Amino acid sequence: MSLDTVVAPTIHPELLSAFSQDEFNSHVMTTYGRFNLALIKGEGCTVWDTEGKAYLDFVAGIATCTLGHAHPAVIEAVMAQINTLTHVSNLYYVPVQGELAKWLVDHSCADRVFFCNSGAEANEGAIKLARKYAHTVLGIAEPIILTAQASFHGRTLATVTATGQPKYHKNFAPLIPGFQYVPYNDFAAIESAVAELDGRVAAIMLEPLQGEGGVNPGQIEYFQQVRKLCDEKGILLILDEVQVGMGRSGKYWGYEQLGIEPDIFTSAKGLGGGIPIGATLCKESCNVFQPGDHASTYGGNPFVCAVALAVCQTLERENILGNVQARGEQLRAGLQQLATKYPDICEVRGWGLINGLELQAESKINAIDLVKAAMELGLLLVPAGVKVVRFVPPLIVSELEIDRAVSILDRVLAAM
Repeated sequence: MSLDTVVAPTIHPELLSAFSQDEFNSHVMTTYGRFNLALIKGEGCTVWDTEGKAYLDFVAGIATCTLGHAHPAVIEAVMAQINTLTHVSNLYYVPVQGELAKWLVDHSCADRVFFCNSGAEANEGAIKLARKYAHTVLGIAEPIILTAQASFHGRTLATVTATGQPKYHKNFAPLIPGFQYVPYNDFAAIESAVAELDGRVAAIMLEPLQGEGGVNPGQIEYFQQVRKLCDEKGILLILDEVQVGMGRSGKYWGYEQLGIEPDIFTSAKGLGGGIPIGATLCKESCNVFQPGDHASTYGGNPFVCAVALAVCQTLERENILGNVQARGEQLRAGLQQLATKYPDICEVRGWGLINGLELQAESKINAIDLVKAAMELGLLLVPAGVKVVRFVPPLIVSELEIDRAVSILDRVLAAM
């Protein structure tokens, strides 16, 4: 079955002709290196452009459209809440915010939740929480948070500083003090850094699987050693679950793949299924925020919480984690078959439905070239570095759609 046989939903004719890239570029800041593609419609795991061409979406808003596009549960939640109450201040109780917080607590190791609007804001909240804990509980005057090289935690000044990739720091100095970097999956390095800093480390902040850094899964032994070290030294363990959480790993949370529990973790992206929401979650033992310490005008408003709650309940009700596990195994098996066929492929790795295909360092093919070639054949993928292509489809992706994606990639590699 080809994408040409997919029946397109109704696309209003004016959308097919009204868009102008030149006009867009003359008004919008050029902070993105955009592909030459304008999308205007989506349904399930398929999106359509302004020419009416269909694409199989294995980007999902970069691991965000949990239930795909135009899912009935999301539409119903959006329509019901927009017709009831869109926004009120957190000066008042928001009942649906409490319902969402309860679901998250019931389905994780957390005891408390703070809602915001994005992954960067969620990580900012985690950093502030760790710093206050350091000052008020640990008695550290100038706390240090250790993060990993090749990590990605956001674009605000604090989270871009926490990000262990110098290319994101360029031209934004002076950066925020209080961060140091260590190699990922290297316990000796993190143990040495803690010893050298001699009581100044307040927290260790890691991704269970590094997404932007090349789809690098955390090693179980490493994370268990880090958890033990944190327990021994009184250090908080913060896990950035923005990309890998909300079922994408095949479990609700990436830390479940590692057999540990964090003190603080963050969520965003897939939590709202495409509606902007973020969350900082923590255990009661480090819940040191008091009124006035932290806030967000839009955070946890009725609209976003109603949609996020619908996403969470649908994940559970329809056993979508089972689909993530099965389709993830299918995708990795298909990519492994391509790896045996094409010597340009170095490695296939990942969890659930966050997977990376790494190209050989000496290969003439790079990730951008591969993504562009796949786009021409109707498959949307996203780079995760110069030599890694990321596969993050909606969690509802079907067996047939996985086969179709692998088939398209096969054609792309054969041509390249």
